[in-house]
Formats: sequence, C-alpha cells, structure tokens
Amino acid sequence: MNHYETVFILNPVLSEEQIKETVKKYEDILVSKGAKMISKEDWGLKKLAYAIQHKKSGFYHLFEFTAPGDSINTMEIEFRRDERIMRYLTVKLDKHAIAWAEKRRNRNNKQKAKA
Repeated sequence: MNHYETVFILNPVLSEEQIKETVKKYEDILVSKGAKMISKEDWGLKKLAYAIQHKKSGFYHLFEFTAPGDSINTMEIEFRRDERIMRYLTVKLDKHAIAWAEKRRNRNNKQKAKA
C-alpha cells in the first residue's frame, strides 16, 4: 500500500449539495478499491492563477490516503470523465512528504480546536 495525496478542483457553479455529492463519489471509489482514507480537507473557493474552462475560481479538495496502485487509475479515469472536475493531481508521497503532511494535519487540528 502506497501513500498518496490527491488535490482536485471542482467547478465553481456547483451547489453545496453537488459538491458534497461529488466528493463522496470519489471517496467511495477509493474505499471500494481498498484505499484507507487518512484525511480529507475542504480548502473552499479559491481564485485560480489562470482561467480554466473560462472559470476564474474553483472549489479545492484534498484527499490523503493509502491505496494499492490500481485504485489510482480507476479514480483518475473517473476524474477525466466527470465534467464537474476542472483539474486534479495525484502524488505518491515519500517518507519526508508523509511527515510534512502529518505536521500540516496536526497544525490544522490545533487551529480548529482553538476556533
């Protein structure tokens, strides 16, 4: 099982319900292929550095998970087919990136606890 991070950008015209439905769909795809979700982050609506499909913003989401390699292909094929997904990037994490991701999660958890 390899450790991965996937960031994907959803179309900004989607409703809150459609966003939740889309995120759930991709989480279910990963879990059905044997992946274990470590964390999910909703980064919210962000301005893009350049226009994608004539859109200047998008809803960012991050998944951190462990999974067998073939589950990545399945998810990315679905990303390509889904018109709600504007861009995506999946990265295999090495030991240093895993440690950094854990620090980021801990920092985010502390900030949420203070709020």
